[in-house]
Amino acid sequence: MTGQPVLEAVGLEKSLGGKRVVQGIDLACAAGEVLSLLGPNGAGKTTTLRMCYGYLRADAGTVRIAGHDLAREPDLARRRLGVCTQDDTFDADFTVRGNLVQTGRYFRPRQPDLIARIESVLDRFGLREFADQKPDTLSGGYKRRLMIARSVIHQPQVVFLDEPTTGLDPQARVAVWELISSLRSEGLGIVLTTHYMDEAAKLSDRLQVVQAGRVRASGTPASVLGDIVGEHVMLLPAATPMTEAALTWLRSPPAPHRPTRPAQILGDWHIPLDGKTLAAFVAAFPDLPYQVRPPTLDDLFPAMSGEAHS
Repeated sequence: MTGQPVLEAVGLEKSLGGKRVVQGIDLACAAGEVLSLLGPNGAGKTTTLRMCYGYLRADAGTVRIAGHDLAREPDLARRRLGVCTQDDTFDADFTVRGNLVQTGRYFRPRQPDLIARIESVLDRFGLREFADQKPDTLSGGYKRRLMIARSVIHQPQVVFLDEPTTGLDPQARVAVWELISSLRSEGLGIVLTTHYMDEAAKLSDRLQVVQAGRVRASGTPASVLGDIVGEHVMLLPAATPMTEAALTWLRSPPAPHRPTRPAQILGDWHIPLDGKTLAAFVAAFPDLPYQVRPPTLDDLFPAMSGEAHS
């Protein structure tokens, strides 16, 4: 993180329904940076975000927004953050423009140039032609544009985007990506959750991987892949007679130089390996058909699932 911090959360903890769902999570985001929270369902991502923007009170830990403590200076902190939830939360009684007006008027001190800001945002987010329509007449992609527009109408310093492109078609997703990228280029700090690995790969400056309420890995996409997955991923066809012998070899020490977490996806086993184990495997099974490729973010969840059951 190289820019000025706009979000600093330390030691966040939260129990819901008698279960600890967040267990000592730290996270930080700088101006002009996209931080992506990744993890399986139930990992604690959304709960962490809700504590960071004040929807939930943390059982322990602190949150600072642009230098303001969220618990001690809530008004100053909230004035500097924006939130785009997974669900559409428009006011159906107002038009697209009216939703932006009502949201902008909520924040204090009120922007002296609010109306000009709204007109600019309508153009920038491609909402001009729908300005006088009700939100429920918009397509899914334009509803998401309006949700993000509302979250930044008051010119915050950090915005939280919780799965901003879920349910969108590919063209609409790319349009939202472009908006997110342009907001980052203007110095906005962005914290997002997503289950789309291509989205995380294209947008993220840093990743934070959450598993069972704790941070499993943090850093650039490349460093996170190296930490969780490894150097290579081998694809073994599951129907090959020698595959079972190969899997037994990989699972049996001292053959692996690092733990392997095979995951069967359709007709292939996907096996993360370091360089030494790959070389030893090739020597042990010279006639076995296989493919080797670099790891991608799509390998994260299978690898983490394998760890949980190892």
